[in-house]
Amino acid sequence: MLQKHQSTYSARAKLGLIVPPTNTVNEAEWMRMVPDGVTFHTHRMALHGDTESTAGRAALLADLDDAVGMLAQANVDAVAYACTAGSMVTPAKSLPEELSLRTGQCCITTSAAIVDALTALGVRKLSVATPYADALNAHEKHFLEAHGFEVLRLIGLGIGAGGPQEYPRIARTASQAVADHARAAFVPGSDALLITCTDFPALTLIASLEAELGVPVVTSNQATFWAMLRAAGVDDRFETFGRLLADH
Repeated sequence: MLQKHQSTYSARAKLGLIVPPTNTVNEAEWMRMVPDGVTFHTHRMALHGDTESTAGRAALLADLDDAVGMLAQANVDAVAYACTAGSMVTPAKSLPEELSLRTGQCCITTSAAIVDALTALGVRKLSVATPYADALNAHEKHFLEAHGFEVLRLIGLGIGAGGPQEYPRIARTASQAVADHARAAFVPGSDALLITCTDFPALTLIASLEAELGVPVVTSNQATFWAMLRAAGVDDRFETFGRLLADH
């Protein structure tokens, strides 16, 4: 085993993770995937709904600067801003690149990781399942299309229509309900199924959905974890978390 850090548990890599305050799924799914010799270390940060305006972008970057700075003290190899909607800016790489330049740390965002994952898999036509309400779904469709993907169907569960106070319901969605929703979103002829939101419990469904639908399944947490491992120089392949981590 390559000794990267003088650390009993983090010899190969230390990953930094920034999640919204109510998110409880991201860490749980990463814990299932993390290989020996790799650890991740978490910081919570306020959720930002406005990522497009000048003021909104400045507020987001200010909070991210602080969060990355806290994680940098743990000597992490890379930091992920693991919020799909909160990182959905166009072009996708503009936010992680600016954040990396500002902080001097290797930074990754979930939305940019999703774009990279779909590109690595050779995806053009997409089916998308989200837990979100209409306004955020429209934003996500526009984001994906702006990055060259054809969205054949994108449907959400409507969570958040009544305001951010609904967001904790996302993590409480039962696995069967997530699976049924994913199947309802899938259009035959799609190159992949994308399931978004880092608080949406989908990791355990990836293998069975891939076998059933015959296409790769990409999720927010899986794609972010994949991008972080590769950024940290860990090239392990995994047989149980979908084609992305098995083949790329």
